[in-house]
Amino acid sequence: MRRGTFKDDTVDYAAVGATQAADLMHFPPERSIPAEETLRIGSGEARFQAASESLLSWGAVRGAGLRLSDVRPASGPMYSGVSFDEEGNALAPSRTEADQRFDADGTPFVGAGTNVHVRGRVGGLRADAELRVIFVVEETRRVGFALGTVGGSVVRGEESFMVDWLPNDEVWFTVRAFDAPAATTYRMLKGLVRRRRRQLFTRYLRAISPLYTTPS
Repeated sequence: MRRGTFKDDTVDYAAVGATQAADLMHFPPERSIPAEETLRIGSGEARFQAASESLLSWGAVRGAGLRLSDVRPASGPMYSGVSFDEEGNALAPSRTEADQRFDADGTPFVGAGTNVHVRGRVGGLRADAELRVIFVVEETRRVGFALGTVGGSVVRGEESFMVDWLPNDEVWFTVRAFDAPAATTYRMLKGLVRRRRRQLFTRYLRAISPLYTTPS
């Protein structure tokens, strides 16, 4: 796992990286609403590689109907963070720094410390925000990243996207998040936070999985 230094900007929430916490659903960051969905998206190395490539080229975000703009890879020094296993033990950094990759239209792939603006609507309400890539994981059987809010969003918090290729050959896609309402409407009607999150999760799962057929 790698994490930006946050020298140029800062996220607008305190519990950075908390989507990796094993107990997120039971003990979310203060005043936030946690959420988690996981789905089997196939099996085998080919499925894992295809899903990973799609994920790191912003496939889940774009597939959710959100438009990307002003994608700015981190400038200046980065440092390698650590990830944690289910018991909370520190693991070695997942990989070393690599050359920046770009998709077919020239958009930089997901990278630790990258800032991006997203625009769109979810459930008829805006989903505009400036986000930062908090960490990126690229391991032999696990690939993913997390996005944290920097500003301009109706909620404050973080969401993570992970593709896992298990020893039994199954491939699973997991999305986790915690949201604290920021906009007045969301602070007054917290049910909107949960509805927004459910709809985003449905879109993310549809974008990455060729098997997802649940009606929206």
